[in-house]
Amino acid sequence: MTTPVCTSASAAAAPGRQSLPHPRLRTSGGGTPIYPSFASYVRARQPILLRAARSLTANPSDAEDLLQTALAKTYVAWDRIEDQRALDGYVRRALVNTRTSQWRKRRVDEFVCEELPEPEPVPGADDPAEQQALHDAMWRAITKLPARQRAMVVLRYYEDLSEAQTAEVLGVSVGTVKSAVSRALGKLRDDPELMLAR
Repeated sequence: MTTPVCTSASAAAAPGRQSLPHPRLRTSGGGTPIYPSFASYVRARQPILLRAARSLTANPSDAEDLLQTALAKTYVAWDRIEDQRALDGYVRRALVNTRTSQWRKRRVDEFVCEELPEPEPVPGADDPAEQQALHDAMWRAITKLPARQRAMVVLRYYEDLSEAQTAEVLGVSVGTVKSAVSRALGKLRDDPELMLAR
């Protein structure tokens, strides 16, 4: 992730718009704004934000693309974000909104292969194949949930956000989070594939 990539994304997001130098920031030779504080933010928070993106998609490459898109959206709005403490929440919301749009246009990402790689067994540990089977079954069950419930489950249990934090990221009430998560967990408990994997 580099700032020039996000800079070009912001320029592409607003074709034909003439950029005027902002008193608080530098501009590149072409007049595109450069925010040193944005670059610092990305350097400091990228590992945590990438973990959030990975919890929303099972494919690491898709997670990187998802984070890139969310950061590009954040870059475009950078000078309008007044509360710097809200930056993580802004990026998380961009991640969830972008991923929700992708879910609506979902495509199949499963590939057939001749042999499945088997990890080396660890003495005294649970069977890795069983753990992987449960993990895969859980993700398949989560992808069956409606997009909003899916986002709430990921934020609550994969990102470990509180109900209040989840509500803030998604722009809903805490009661909505509680009821939606409760319904989602009920669906996961009743999922036949998860029952077989337990």
